Amino acid sequence: MPDRRISEVMAMDITVVIKIAAVGIIVAILNAILVRSGRDDYAMITILAGIVVVLMMLIPQFSALLDTVRAIMDF
Repeated sequence: MPDRRISEVMAMDITVVIKIAAVGIIVAILNAILVRSGRDDYAMITILAGIVVVLMMLIPQFSALLDTVRAIMDF
């Protein structure tokens, strides 16, 4: 039974990494297009929006990490 839980956690981690990579690729493409068209201010806003999206995706992961640490420290 523990092996199944480990595989589920690993699958979840891989999907989070793939989602973050996809956001990074999209933001990089939009940034390149906006910089080439002379819209540097919009390019910076796009980068900041990408950072916010990734941080919002990571908040549940950080919460789960803190819950695990709290459970380990309670004994």
